[in-house]
Amino acid sequence: MKNKLLTILLIILVAVTLVGVASVAAIAYFKNDHVKVEKEPSIDEIIKTAVNVPEITTNLANGDFVRMTLTIQTDSKKAKIELEKRDFQVKNLLITELSELKSDMLQSKAGKEQFQDRMKTKLNEIMQEGKIEKVYITSSILQ
Repeated sequence: MKNKLLTILLIILVAVTLVGVASVAAIAYFKNDHVKVEKEPSIDEIIKTAVNVPEITTNLANGDFVRMTLTIQTDSKKAKIELEKRDFQVKNLLITELSELKSDMLQSKAGKEQFQDRMKTKLNEIMQEGKIEKVYITSSILQ
């Protein structure tokens, strides 16, 4: 009788231990399954989702003027299509943001990076089908 009871207790103990180990393994598997590894997009992926803004010439706050072109990287093809449709809004934002800057702000690396960040923020405010990843200044002439 004691031998039988001991055997049953051992079987129950082993079963409970196996269920616990299986539960922990399942939780770890599903938890790691949902974690996405962030990787930098390839240049081909960037090109597929980028929009080129044609050259624009506008006055700066101090009376000088700038001639500039941009390339705007989006996070998806849907976002690219939306941004292309919003071309007039992009140009409007570009002109209004540049009109508040002085030429010395756009001559430094820090000033250009600040302008790119501000454009990214402003463009993301109007986007509905995705977001802007990066704004690149592809040409710039100050006069």
